[in-house]
Amino acid sequence: MDGNERRDKILNILENAQEPVKGTELAERLNVSRQVIVQDIALLRAKGKNILATPRGYILPKGFEKEKLTKTIVCVHYNNEELEEELRIIVDLGGKIIDVIVEHPLYGEIRSQLQIGSRYDLDLFMKEFKKTKAEPLSSLTGGIHLHTIEVEDEEAFDRIRNKLLEKKYLIEED
Repeated sequence: MDGNERRDKILNILENAQEPVKGTELAERLNVSRQVIVQDIALLRAKGKNILATPRGYILPKGFEKEKLTKTIVCVHYNNEELEEELRIIVDLGGKIIDVIVEHPLYGEIRSQLQIGSRYDLDLFMKEFKKTKAEPLSSLTGGIHLHTIEVEDEEAFDRIRNKLLEKKYLIEED
């Protein structure tokens, strides 16, 4: 199989996947190295394919039956327990955490796709986070970071906003 055929197969796998697909799984299924998959994903992105790399694997975003409301919020937390609580508040009250963004003084905006829409997703993310012993992106900015979140409606957003304010995780303009 040549590279074009392999990339077509990657797209087909992602289009039909019900959950994120790890690069190692794609590599095993297509009998190539993970590095070849990383290169193929980069080539597909360069051709305009909207493939997202999440902590749980690659996804190809699908259209939504109902238009969702997307908001950006500015948050702060100072330790990993607060990080987990902040994310849990968002998903428990009906939000999906699309990404995390920090403004780095040298590199500018750094954005990482999270795609956390349930407690299950959050538990997997936190398990991986603890296993890798990585620092969150917010450690680069004194705990301050942004999240793009997706909610059904303004009511859901207000529930999340109010709880984050109560816990002092949300920063708002005066």
